[in-house]
Amino acid sequence: MIASEALLDRAADLRTEPGVIERLIAEPGTRVIVVRQARLRIADGTLLRVDAHTVGDAEWALLGREADGTALLLASVPPRTDSIDAAPDETWLGLRDVGGDLTPYDADVFVTAIALAAWLADARHCPSCGTRLTLTQAGWARWCDQCRREHFPRTDPAVIVAIESPDGERLLLGANVNWRGRMYSCFAGFVEAGESLESAVHREIEEEAGVRLSELHYIGSQPWPYPRSLMIGFRAVAADESAVADGDEIVDVRWLTRDEIGSALAGDGPVGLPGEASIARRLISDWYAHPRTSGGTMAGCAR
Repeated sequence: MIASEALLDRAADLRTEPGVIERLIAEPGTRVIVVRQARLRIADGTLLRVDAHTVGDAEWALLGREADGTALLLASVPPRTDSIDAAPDETWLGLRDVGGDLTPYDADVFVTAIALAAWLADARHCPSCGTRLTLTQAGWARWCDQCRREHFPRTDPAVIVAIESPDGERLLLGANVNWRGRMYSCFAGFVEAGESLESAVHREIEEEAGVRLSELHYIGSQPWPYPRSLMIGFRAVAADESAVADGDEIVDVRWLTRDEIGSALAGDGPVGLPGEASIARRLISDWYAHPRTSGGTMAGCAR
């Protein structure tokens, strides 16, 4: 779920073409990704594309072009659409259900479709004056006739961190209050106003686990469209091991050995871990697979 390059051609060159959505809906070869309540249609483990004429009532946007040049549209449909729900062999699934099983390309399409559909549903009126906004740029912008301002889909950055012990042999994970002790994961939090990513990491870890960090290294990022987050992943080294859960968001913290992490990744405990679709799982598995060299530091670390 962490892509090293752009996969979906978002066809920005088509967004300013007048009437492009209507033109593409009318073209027989156009493919459509349908989103309903943050879920997409999956058939035989593949993200399903449908013909535009089968969709019915929907809010439309241009997702981009497929690898063969075919246009790909988004159709965000109401909770119940008879023509869409009629097919018995297809299942509506969310990112947590199927994200880890999709190809990198389909995963990219999946998260883009969910994120854009959420914005189309939530940003219908101007946040400044309340005027009904006009959809522009093929679904990627909205215009306020009253304020004369253009609005775009919003992304909220959040940091997520895998913290290892000073000797590199244990990993610190926490149990969020919402998980009721069933799962342990990396520590995460939203970046606050005026804050750098690095500052957010240090603040969040000290707030949630009482831990100071001596090294910090960027690993990668993952869009998480629930509804509009971007998870920015780091790997860090604790300055000491005096971890204490804050008792508010985090109800327990545990230093887990490499053997315990390996067992948990295999599904054998001692704790439950995040699913395959999440960057948290990637950070944990990367730590397990790639230990630090003895006495070494991480290249490119930020303090």
